[in-house]
Amino acid sequence: QVQLVESGGGLVQPGGSLRLSCAASGFMLDDYAIGWFRQAPGKEREGVSCISSGARTYADSVKGRFAISRDNGRNTVYLQMISANPEDSAVYFCARGQSAHVSCSIDPMAYDYWGQGAQVTVSS
Repeated sequence: QVQLVESGGGLVQPGGSLRLSCAASGFMLDDYAIGWFRQAPGKEREGVSCISSGARTYADSVKGRFAISRDNGRNTVYLQMISANPEDSAVYFCARGQSAHVSCSIDPMAYDYWGQGAQVTVSS
């Protein structure tokens, strides 16, 4: 069955770096777009970034600080965070989107399978 498992979350100091991983199973990663989303307490889930075969998309709030990448051989998608700030604190989710052969969207409604989430806390 389709599964997505996030890892790499934790505590990071302001200005620090962290890399999240999303391990996919039950489907071929290179056939689908994968997105990263986050949800802070009391806030709606928001799109952070997505990757398809030919494009990457980023929310304005993370452009220049976050980088998404994929390793099809390992069936894993990564989200590298740098220059973290307290507003980045949230539970981060990865999800499977539509075909990898079209540009991806960071609208959560475009995603069907979701991981369980990984907590990221940016604090000194």
